[in-house]
Amino acid sequence: MADTSVEMDAETRDELLGRGGIGVISLSTPDKESPHSIPVSYGYDATETTLYFRLAVGADSGKGELNGRDVSFVTYDRADGWRSVVANGRLEDVDEESIATETLEGLDRVDIPLVDMFDEPTRTVSFEFFRLVPEEISGRKEADIRE
Repeated sequence: MADTSVEMDAETRDELLGRGGIGVISLSTPDKESPHSIPVSYGYDATETTLYFRLAVGADSGKGELNGRDVSFVTYDRADGWRSVVANGRLEDVDEESIATETLEGLDRVDIPLVDMFDEPTRTVSFEFFRLVPEEISGRKEADIRE
């Protein structure tokens, strides 16, 4: 069977990411352990090609230290055939002084849905914002194959 997927251009990739949605983030782990992968909501700023995440933090989250952590993020849909975007890089804490101003501008351009996937009310969960300025970002879509 032939590979029916093709790379997306930046405009199509940005359209899929929209201003935000749901995806899966995979966090790096120590030697030879499987990545820690979790569903997350995200915001996307196409102006700066930056992803923003509202992540649960604290001892019960199981994620460990997040700032500077290598991650891979993926989201997909199948509205007009299968499409997906994968972004790789390092998480940055948005409270860092060196990125605070551009982060505030970026957060104004995104829409991070609040999705309740917790064993307790979200009002009792501690969240922090992180951003991912991808070192690599790619999109693939199902080719339009007609017989």
